[in-house]
Amino acid sequence: MAGGAQARAAIVLRNASASYGGRPVLSGLDLTVRAGERVALMGRSGAGKSTLIGLIHAQAPEQVALVPQAAALVRPLSVFHNVYMGRLDRRSTLHNLRTLVRPARADVAAVEAVLDRVGLADRLWARAGELSGGQQQRVSVARALYNGRPILVGDEPVSALDRQQGARILTELARSHETLILALHDVALALAQTDRIVVLEAGRIVLDAPSAGLDPARLSPFYAAA
Repeated sequence: MAGGAQARAAIVLRNASASYGGRPVLSGLDLTVRAGERVALMGRSGAGKSTLIGLIHAQAPEQVALVPQAAALVRPLSVFHNVYMGRLDRRSTLHNLRTLVRPARADVAAVEAVLDRVGLADRLWARAGELSGGQQQRVSVARALYNGRPILVGDEPVSALDRQQGARILTELARSHETLILALHDVALALAQTDRIVVLEAGRIVLDAPSAGLDPARLSPFYAAA
């Protein structure tokens, strides 16, 4: 973790709760993530990971680059334009409108460089809807890389990729963002790529420990059939 134990807090949630349709999803949850940490959120489907990701993003949107669970691409638009959207709010309306028709060379070069990092530079002008699920997920990751904000929050950002490819993508995210908070389902990948594991069960944190002190056997009970 960058900056050691005294690193500033990047995200702080206190007694966080959330419900949908009257059903509690998160209950009295406390979580502090310090700058420089690489945190994996884990647990069964329905444990509350996506809801927690939403709360974290909502707390500091100006500091967070988000990789949503669904790629959330504009399918008729090109890969270039989908990645460019990562900085849409930091450009003038005129510049953004011009980019729809005739992108500036500097913007094209910057987006192409980011796509090269996820292995998709050759799909720069392809329509997003023509890509495979794994390619769409990598475009979503590229959009977050292009966004460049210090905290990266990802909801299963490499779920459509094999473990080796997923590890490469997570490494790229770590290079570009000071702090990572990632909902992951792959135990081996989480242990290898993060320094802290937070496990949710029924909307509560049931384990919060350094990755170095854990192994798959320690985590397997949280994934066994309920």
